[in-house]
Amino acid sequence: MFNASDHVYMTRALQLAEQGLYSTMPNPRVGCVIVKDNQIIGEGAHFEAGEPHAEVFALNQAGEQAIGATAYVTLEPCSHTGRTPPCAEALVKAGVSKVIAAMQDPNPLVAGSGLAYLQANQIEVASGLMESQAKALNPGFISRMTRKMPYVRCKIASSLDGKTALNNHQSQWITSEHARLDVQHWRAQSCAILTGIGTVLSDDPSMTVRNLNINRQPMRVIVDSHLRILPQAKILQGGNTLIAFAQDLSNQSNALLATGAQLLCIPDADNKVCLKTLLSHLAHMQINEVLVEGGEGLNGAMLAQNLIDELLLYYAPKLMGSKAKGLFDMPAFTQMNQAIALDVFDVRQIGCDIRVRAKPRYA
Repeated sequence: MFNASDHVYMTRALQLAEQGLYSTMPNPRVGCVIVKDNQIIGEGAHFEAGEPHAEVFALNQAGEQAIGATAYVTLEPCSHTGRTPPCAEALVKAGVSKVIAAMQDPNPLVAGSGLAYLQANQIEVASGLMESQAKALNPGFISRMTRKMPYVRCKIASSLDGKTALNNHQSQWITSEHARLDVQHWRAQSCAILTGIGTVLSDDPSMTVRNLNINRQPMRVIVDSHLRILPQAKILQGGNTLIAFAQDLSNQSNALLATGAQLLCIPDADNKVCLKTLLSHLAHMQINEVLVEGGEGLNGAMLAQNLIDELLLYYAPKLMGSKAKGLFDMPAFTQMNQAIALDVFDVRQIGCDIRVRAKPRYA
């Protein structure tokens, strides 16, 4: 159905889509290439919500040459009016003869209607070219549209024997500067950074993107069941923070609100923060991707509730001993079939450290 040239042009469209990796949220990352007589005559990418979509940039570059051309787009052209007009309509007006989409738009407002509109206007359409690569670009957008939940990555830095901090809570630095810089890229493409009160009290982190030239910072989200966070905590500086809690035992609410933080009271049956409700709330706030950077308590709770979609594990060539803190605080298993299996899909060396990406295989 698709030939070698189709793959070449869609590969270029995917490369263009990656240009919006840090900036398109809550919108998806999309690239478009317009081809005529085996020549690229227009290219475009979506960079920021409210700005023109990839198809518009590509059509503007192509001009009148777009008549009779083929458009390669990484996501089905939109058919509804949001902050910008429908791209499917723009393609029809430009006179393209064929549109190849890598994947159908999971947004219920589109979900096939963009391709149907093109077909109804005598434009040949096809989809599914390099679909897996296109989906990999937008796991958070797809998750939010199909599950009403963000895509959750859990980043953990540990020694080779699986320890994340010494028994006295010291953890800086386990991994190398190269690994820590790599983490900045994952922060930058996330809509929110999620951490627990234990990490805030022991490390006083800022949880901001550093050393990258981006024009936005992810929201910082703190799980703090009893509002123990101090108003002067670094993570509260600069606003754009959300504190999820279950009880305000120390009457901290007003002082924390004065810092500009948002407060969300979502207790579960044990008077702890209901993590599933928190993630659902973040999806409602149009948060696509969440990066968890917590300790073994939050990591264990998230894993036990099947709330982690991907593990981002950095292993340093060090041994920290059996008394140091582990990756996940979970009840002791009594049989091997209780262990959580992982599907490892990427392993690479980052400086002197090893980075493993894996998906938990929940029962």
